[in-house]
Amino acid sequence: MTDEIWMRHALELAKCAESIGEIPVGAVIVDENGQLIGEGFNQSIIKHNPTAHAEIMAIEQAGRFLHNYRLVNTTLYVTLEPCIMCAGAIIHSRIKRVVYGASDYKTGAAGSYINILSRTGINHFAQITSGVLASECSSMLSNFFKKRRLEKKQNK
Repeated sequence: MTDEIWMRHALELAKCAESIGEIPVGAVIVDENGQLIGEGFNQSIIKHNPTAHAEIMAIEQAGRFLHNYRLVNTTLYVTLEPCIMCAGAIIHSRIKRVVYGASDYKTGAAGSYINILSRTGINHFAQITSGVLASECSSMLSNFFKKRRLEKKQNK
């Protein structure tokens, strides 16, 4: 139940991304007491920055909140499975648990394409829970890309 509550918050953030023309992905980070310590949504397009993914934005905010680059005993909720870049940031920040909605079979790094977050030999691994509100998360992304393809087709 708690996972669904936080994923719904991440979905609201994904809507913020979509409202500014970004791919609708949202993320929140919660500490071990259930307190929100960081949140973010995709901003790569408007910031002209390929690293401005929802997870990175949330990790940066959580680090500032804690005054620490280590986010030990925290949970990251994200509407789309983290990519390899975000998985690296999750490992380096020591996030304990990752909960995601939609799987990403092209670039997902939490088990769908590759599994960086649980790879043997890396000095930290995160617990992974997948598929939380998957249909809502997937639908939001699918609808966004359908709309984008239609707009491109109409502009030709």
